[in-house]
Amino acid sequence: MQRAIETHKLGKVFRSGFLLKKIPALSDVSLNVEPGTTFGFLGPNGAGKTTTIKLLLGLIRPTFGEARIFGKSVDEVSVRAKIGFLPERPYFYEYLTGLEFLHFCGELFGLNQTDRSRKIESLLNLVHLKGAEHTQLRQYSKGMLQRIGLAQALINDPVLVVLDEPMSGLDPIGRKQVRDIMLHLKEMGKTIFFSTHILSDAELICDQVAILIKGTLKSQGKLESLLDPKTYSIDVCLRGVAPEKFQTIESISNTVVCHNETYTVSVSDESCLSRLLAWVIQEKGQLISVTPRKESLEDMFLEEIQESTR
Repeated sequence: MQRAIETHKLGKVFRSGFLLKKIPALSDVSLNVEPGTTFGFLGPNGAGKTTTIKLLLGLIRPTFGEARIFGKSVDEVSVRAKIGFLPERPYFYEYLTGLEFLHFCGELFGLNQTDRSRKIESLLNLVHLKGAEHTQLRQYSKGMLQRIGLAQALINDPVLVVLDEPMSGLDPIGRKQVRDIMLHLKEMGKTIFFSTHILSDAELICDQVAILIKGTLKSQGKLESLLDPKTYSIDVCLRGVAPEKFQTIESISNTVVCHNETYTVSVSDESCLSRLLAWVIQEKGQLISVTPRKESLEDMFLEEIQESTR
């Protein structure tokens, strides 16, 4: 089966200033994205994520290396008909209504009136903008603009959906709405490639991730294979124990955090956990929760950044 996205030693060097000084933006990026997966392209601001996306879409040309979409060069026009794209900072014709904007996008793809109307009706329901389609885009909120942007990215029923920072600048409600739309696209069998630095969202919806730092690919693969499955610590949340009593468990844990008369105690292993639980029972405390702490995507991301600065 052909990969949805495949790059080999992809690189980009820009030139700037009167002397055309070379500024390397991307170096030896080799990506493999399987069809039907949700792929998170992670990295801090300025890592080269948007540059990579522009190379994949044929908006700029690589300095070296190559990129292929479903086995074909990104330079082939036929490839772009299979792609839906939402840039990080999309430009909208604000005097248009949402409905007029989607009809305009549909016409660009050559859809006739009947097909456009049917498709737009479906998309407005998908992005939860039914009822707001006759409102001018200048009156849309940031979240609504992001969702109408998603609708235009899907107007051509693409096989591959490319989203550049789709959750950037959104409030928690807006992020959840966009995340839910992406999960729905995943259920439809779409391949989703999106860049982000919001790691909690990526961990919730991604099958695979790649981490890009300073233009260099640091890690790539399935989340379960990248993250360490071992338990680093165990957090015990409890209440009903006097503060001075905690001095007696220093041999079990010296990490005790108090918030609103609720205490969180961290222990290193199950042996310490058993001793702590016995102590809670002895002191007639109230156990609220026991939470194993494993490596998260954020932990791995921060570790990669720290290593790159050493």
